[in-house]
Amino acid sequence: MDEVEVVVAHSERATLRVGDVFLKVDPDRARVDAEVEAMSLAPVPTPEVLWRKPPVLAIAAVPGTTLGRLGRPSTRSPAAWSAAGAAMRKLHEAPPPARPGRAGRSTVALAAELDDECELLVSRNVLPADLVIRNRQVAEAALRPWTPAFTHGDLQIAHVFVDDDEVTGIIDWSEAGRGDALYDVATFTLGHEEHLDDVIDGYGTAVDLDVIHAWWSLRSLLTVRWLIEHGFDAFAPGCEVDVLRSRM
Repeated sequence: MDEVEVVVAHSERATLRVGDVFLKVDPDRARVDAEVEAMSLAPVPTPEVLWRKPPVLAIAAVPGTTLGRLGRPSTRSPAAWSAAGAAMRKLHEAPPPARPGRAGRSTVALAAELDDECELLVSRNVLPADLVIRNRQVAEAALRPWTPAFTHGDLQIAHVFVDDDEVTGIIDWSEAGRGDALYDVATFTLGHEEHLDDVIDGYGTAVDLDVIHAWWSLRSLLTVRWLIEHGFDAFAPGCEVDVLRSRM
């Protein structure tokens, strides 16, 4: 009998694995609807939707293995990282969905959220003031006009599966929608700066490295406190706090 594996679980949602089936439990029906729509539109390999009965979505496992995880060295070849960059470019060039995704928040709203979060990080002694101030300065470069693209919105390396240096599946599309393409590139390379050149090589066009660095800082600043409050270790080697320290 297959065992139930808890892939991820927190107060907002949970993902369980039973054999070759993933069960995503999410009380936010709009988020589930957006995920299913994005997977149907994306021009890259995505999981097969087996059935849905709110608040549960059942999807099939995809072949291959992930490129790695944040905080752990990746053993994948440069060609695998390059293939992921090529898949990302293919997604970004596709007609974007009508709805904005996580990568599509307005710069005004994002700047306000970032300033509020930076104040909390310092006032609650979560992070040193100099670390927060420096990364807030770096993050400013991300707050600029951008051309809407079809973005995944949470393109962590753990969400991209490869086999024989080919992308076999991209999972977890609940944050997908119209957004800034460089947000995806930055999310994918967060904590793995050594593979950025390989990803850009596969992406096939020049990217603004200052914006990539800015998104690393911005994403990390906005997630550190949430991660801690939900039982994750943002201070683990190679994770978000180390990403912030790397900008000093």
